Amino acid sequence: MYLRDRIKQDAAFQYVVQSLELMSPVGQRRLMSQAFCRDADALQHEWDNLERVLPLLRDTAHAQTLVDLRHQLMCLHDIQGTLAQLREHQTLTEVDLYELKHLAYLTHVMRRDISQMGLETVVDLPKLGDVFALLDPDNTGIDNFYIYDSYDPALAPMRKELRRLQSDDNTGDDAERQQALCDLLDRHDAIQQQVIARLSAQLTTHAATLQEALETAGYCDLLLAKAQQAADWQLCRPQLGDHVALRGLVHPQLFQQHQSQGLRYQPVDIALRSGVCLITGANMAGKTVLLKALGCAQLMAQYGLFVAAETATLPLVDDVVSCIGDDQDALQGLSSFAAEILRISTNLQRSRSERLLLLIDEPARTTNPVEGCAIVRSLATLLNGQAGFALVTTHYSGLGVDCQRLRVRGFDETLSQQPINAQSINQFIDYSLVEDHSDTAPHEALRIAELLGCDTELIQKAKASL
Repeated sequence: MYLRDRIKQDAAFQYVVQSLELMSPVGQRRLMSQAFCRDADALQHEWDNLERVLPLLRDTAHAQTLVDLRHQLMCLHDIQGTLAQLREHQTLTEVDLYELKHLAYLTHVMRRDISQMGLETVVDLPKLGDVFALLDPDNTGIDNFYIYDSYDPALAPMRKELRRLQSDDNTGDDAERQQALCDLLDRHDAIQQQVIARLSAQLTTHAATLQEALETAGYCDLLLAKAQQAADWQLCRPQLGDHVALRGLVHPQLFQQHQSQGLRYQPVDIALRSGVCLITGANMAGKTVLLKALGCAQLMAQYGLFVAAETATLPLVDDVVSCIGDDQDALQGLSSFAAEILRISTNLQRSRSERLLLLIDEPARTTNPVEGCAIVRSLATLLNGQAGFALVTTHYSGLGVDCQRLRVRGFDETLSQQPINAQSINQFIDYSLVEDHSDTAPHEALRIAELLGCDTELIQKAKASL
């Protein structure tokens, strides 16, 4: 799946993508057209390139060069249409020729800056000296384009005569002068069109190199943006393995928001083996955020970015699939349960032939507990035999499935000295995960409700009915 489609399905990953500081429309196009990568060598190569760039961002010796390079990228136009016309042997316009000269000029300047930073092997911009020479016959060295006199021997005397006829000092019969001027302008335009047609034909042989230069410049923009984000957010280079192991995993958007507001954010460590892992924990314990953070980390890795964690080992999967209620639109005309169960069924079938990272948040929570528990038990049993990775959060106890289980530590009154209320309750949640060998979901709802000062009679009657 291309990235432009993926960000419509995952809000956390969309935030990551939209936070990339790209300078050019070409870099933006390169970003949006990236495919979900399942090639280990290609990912390692991309991560190697990021590691080559990162030290340069911190080196003050390259600060001005980076400023210049980013300025050049801001001036980069996406001229795919012009290049398509060139490949099709169409005659270009004077504006098109300017765009080609502009690209050749920027490529030359960018090659110099990239060389100064020692990144020639990372960003290998082709030489476009021949293209620039064709469009700069007078060796001006500037990127403006003009039909120079030197393109045709008839142009210089013709332009001199045009200036004479157009001057205010010209005397004689006005009608005769106007006719002469019109005739001369027609001949002048015809010669210019011949020049443009000739240049278009000559430039056709450079179409592939020009396209390569455009795409490589766009990649340079994308690489710098990814590296800058990795540096600013302190992202880590993931390692590839046959399991999931993340230390200090964060949800990028929530982490940035908490930092900007001076609020506490607790990173999470998680390790998963293939099959299914059931996660339990009280409401407000961060289970849904954990699913989103893990899905985002996998997407970041397989779209060639670094990951929002201190360390990360991740497997290559065929797809990341989230069944998280607030991220999904119910199928038209169906209840929330019907939409959910159809989605889960579809992805369960996919998991039999694909290696998925499947993230399911509290399945069957909207139906009656007896049937809901049976559905979750069946789902976990089937997923536990798959080659992919499934993370399922649930409040159901007594599932009786022999699989990996994790529990969010949950509410801890000792974590903060401030009063417990609706605004501060999150400060009392320990979001860390522990292995859970029981088959019982935590019971903290009434305790939290009581600490929040909810109706006493309601809480007492609820306790009495347990």
